[in-house]
Amino acid sequence: MSPTKGLSSVSLIFACGTALFSDGYANNVIGSVNTLLKRIYGADMLTANNYSNALSSVAFAGTVVGMLIFGWISDKVGRKFGMMSATGIVALFSGLSAASSGANNSFSGMLAMLCACRFLLGIGVGAEYPCGSVSASEQSEQEGISKNAQHRWLVLATNTMIDIGFVVGAFVPLVLYWIFGDNHLRAVWRLSLGLGVIPAVAVFFWRLRMTEPPSYKKNSMKTVRIPYWLVIKRYWKGLFGISLAWFIYDFITYPFGIYSSTITDSVTGGSTSLSVVFGWSVVINLFYIPGTVIGAFSVDFLGPKVTMITGLLCQAVIGFIMSGLYDQLSSHIGAFAVVYGIFLSFGEFGPGNCLGVLAAKTGPTAVRGQYYGAAAAVGKIGAFIGTWVFPLIVDDFGGDTTNKGNTGPFWIASGLAIISALVVFFLVKPLTHDGMREEDEKFRLYLEEHGFDVSLMGIPDSEVSSTISEDEKPEKDVKLAA
Repeated sequence: MSPTKGLSSVSLIFACGTALFSDGYANNVIGSVNTLLKRIYGADMLTANNYSNALSSVAFAGTVVGMLIFGWISDKVGRKFGMMSATGIVALFSGLSAASSGANNSFSGMLAMLCACRFLLGIGVGAEYPCGSVSASEQSEQEGISKNAQHRWLVLATNTMIDIGFVVGAFVPLVLYWIFGDNHLRAVWRLSLGLGVIPAVAVFFWRLRMTEPPSYKKNSMKTVRIPYWLVIKRYWKGLFGISLAWFIYDFITYPFGIYSSTITDSVTGGSTSLSVVFGWSVVINLFYIPGTVIGAFSVDFLGPKVTMITGLLCQAVIGFIMSGLYDQLSSHIGAFAVVYGIFLSFGEFGPGNCLGVLAAKTGPTAVRGQYYGAAAAVGKIGAFIGTWVFPLIVDDFGGDTTNKGNTGPFWIASGLAIISALVVFFLVKPLTHDGMREEDEKFRLYLEEHGFDVSLMGIPDSEVSSTISEDEKPEKDVKLAA
């Protein structure tokens, strides 16, 4: 295998998956935007009609819609069409979010438009999961990718990109605040949202010359009715296990962002300086990176299933330690921040990295977009529920001013992590390298046994020839000549 071929194959994986950077950026930057809007217009204005919570959660609703709709589009229309549409939606509504305004400069009208744009932006972000991630997983088993690096490149191109998006989403408002200062906070929040256009447009042009993955061309049910009942009978157990584990992971992960404010307040003595608040937000988000990178270089050797269970159990142990030693740790905020960072890192090492790999590689190519989209949508529903439920849990335990209120969520999260590990152990099958090809062959045999005409699968030759890139044509001509 030539180095050029290997580099080209890796580049294709990243072209498919890198747009998930927009997911991390869009979800994280809105926290800083919320802070800025409260400074500009007053907290009472945002909380009067529950706009603050709506701004933070409305993108989740859009993401679920995007995952489900584009899961079907990915399988029945095409991976490339789905990916190009997704980046176009993200670019358009990132720009419109930054330009939000109401009639006669109405504040409520501006917030209503911003919420609407966030919902539509969420659809584009959600579309990347069943289109971009699925296509990246199919590219990871093509010629040019070492067998011992198939899962690694997929993780680095997807979950690592999301985590980098989280970091950049925290860093950009800080840089803009340094540039514009307290007197131009409107410019800070609008540019923070508007700069999301740049990565989306860059990926759009990166993807222009891509073709459909070879496995999709061969095994697609684009032109034939999908036998959903047969699919459900064969794959329900694995899909249920991955969906439940994803729900639990997002239910834990997204709400736990509330603890970043605990660390910031303790370190700064409750400082309200935006440079301090935004700076510590960057530090907290940096904790995700070691977990996802170390996990990426472990997943091919341990396997996604074992890696995920390991991460979950380690995260549970750290959570129990933080609960039991909260008094000692909270009196030394540096120690608390480090242990909390390790807690977050294990979440990325295990489920953060492996859920996408398992969802993308345990189903057949013919319904991979819908299989992945359904599992990811259940996860986002968990995130949505968690962001509303966790504050109630803290209040029920005595509020965030009591030790019981601060430690209660860690007990719950650690217990849920153990339950998630058991779900994965009993319901999710382990993956092998080149396992997607093997699963496609098994799926074809399964369909034949149940009377389905597998000769109808795949994209017609006329359509395939029209999508072959110039680089592929000479190679195909040589094979035909032979």
